[in-house]
Amino acid sequence: MARVLPLFSFLLLSAALVPPPAMAMAAAAGPPKVPLALYYESLCPYCSRFIVNHLAGIFQDGLIDAVDLLLVPYGNAHVRGANNTISCQHGPYECLLNNVEACAIDAWPDLNVHFGFINCVEELVMNKKRDEWESCFQKQGLDPKPVMECYNNERGQKLSLKYGKQTDALVPPHKYVPWVVVDGEPLYDDYENFEAYVCKAYKGHPPKACEELSRQYPVVQQVVKAGNGVSYNSIDVELEDIIGGKIMMVRDDGN
Repeated sequence: MARVLPLFSFLLLSAALVPPPAMAMAAAAGPPKVPLALYYESLCPYCSRFIVNHLAGIFQDGLIDAVDLLLVPYGNAHVRGANNTISCQHGPYECLLNNVEACAIDAWPDLNVHFGFINCVEELVMNKKRDEWESCFQKQGLDPKPVMECYNNERGQKLSLKYGKQTDALVPPHKYVPWVVVDGEPLYDDYENFEAYVCKAYKGHPPKACEELSRQYPVVQQVVKAGNGVSYNSIDVELEDIIGGKIMMVRDDGN
């Protein structure tokens, strides 16, 4: 009996030191990523420059590891009439590319894949070569079939309507594009400094990119007041619930 008790005590102590599976998994997962959302439209020059010259950088400097990035290609478009006609600020070609980029996100859920494609398209837009957007399939080594089929049929139409509902449900509403939201806070016109806001919101060990930023910009500009965060009206944006006619890509002559 004297030999059994020490072994029993050791087992009890060992069990106490081993964290429950849920706690162990949470520790292994690390701190939560910072939500970063970009509401934009494909032919907006400020949007394309932001995507190519700023947002793409987080994939290079490692900040993407601390970010949960959401892209919403709709912007200042409007749905009009009972047949769900979408009117885009920069005309029908913008509606087409918004639809293409929505289909890319749907076809390739992997962020690295669909962002690479969208970044390629927006770089062409920025360089006034928007008509060459299909070349991005080959440049990115992607099969064009899922995207081409999507934007030419009802799937692409429903995706655009879904992103429209999501954009229109923003509280406070977006005032312009690009509209950047970090950790529930809209950045307004300070959107190009989004990395500093991500670093401030991240609860884990600062990524190397944040350490570099802290040396360059020791104080983050406070342009968003506490309590003025972004939220969403209660909406249902499931594709199956979007019913209506075909999206007509017409020009909005008022813009």
